[in-house]
Amino acid sequence: MFNNFGQSPAVREVSAFPAINIQPLMRSVYLWMTIGLTVSGVIAVTLANAFQADLNLLVGLSSAWIIMLIVQIGLAFGLGFLINRISPAVAAGLFITYAVTMGVTLSLIIFGTIASPVVDPRTGAITFTSDWSIVYQAFFVTAGVFGAMTVVGYTTKVNLDRFSGFFIMGMIGVFIAAIVNIFLQSSGFSFILSIVVVLLFVGITAWDTQKIKNMAASGEFREGTDDFGRMAIIGAFMLYSDAIILFIHILRLFALSRE
Repeated sequence: MFNNFGQSPAVREVSAFPAINIQPLMRSVYLWMTIGLTVSGVIAVTLANAFQADLNLLVGLSSAWIIMLIVQIGLAFGLGFLINRISPAVAAGLFITYAVTMGVTLSLIIFGTIASPVVDPRTGAITFTSDWSIVYQAFFVTAGVFGAMTVVGYTTKVNLDRFSGFFIMGMIGVFIAAIVNIFLQSSGFSFILSIVVVLLFVGITAWDTQKIKNMAASGEFREGTDDFGRMAIIGAFMLYSDAIILFIHILRLFALSRE
């Protein structure tokens, strides 16, 4: 969706701009990414805890997951295709809205992963016990993997665009495999698929970081301009999405390994 950003002549000629300071844009990208992840994380943890005490809330949000998915797809396409036509403020609003909806989605994923129903034999009442240690482990592993790969993407001299075809085909492949597994409902297949997704997005995280670095070094995005603000948001969205996908599948790997 965002590959067009990495294809301009200025980006391809990035080596001609060795003296450009790219730190302001990278700081802004990581600041917005951190804001987005914080918003999603706080909402996810708050709701996942609330579900244990309020099953009606869980049922209500679960029944609305298709609507949330549609909204998220719309927001992602809006950011991807309209980024050059909207103001930085609107782009930021779309990004935060996406982070809020993703926080709700994550709460359902987390609760469905860590919660186990317990039925009272006398009253028939259903309560849940939750193993939050899985979430903590997945979070720290994700943070370590994501941090390491952004450093690799920022510092490597290898042009990761040469692997773009592999990354794109890989994303298409895992999407098709995920659809197939909706019908198969195979835990073994899910485990293998999550491993593939994690390995794929390890590379994509480095690739996205390098693309943002190259765009900054192209000289097209000057601090204080609308282009700079829009680029900070779209760059944050790219890395935010990478981190979220890594977390979801690392969480699934930890959960499936305990079954």
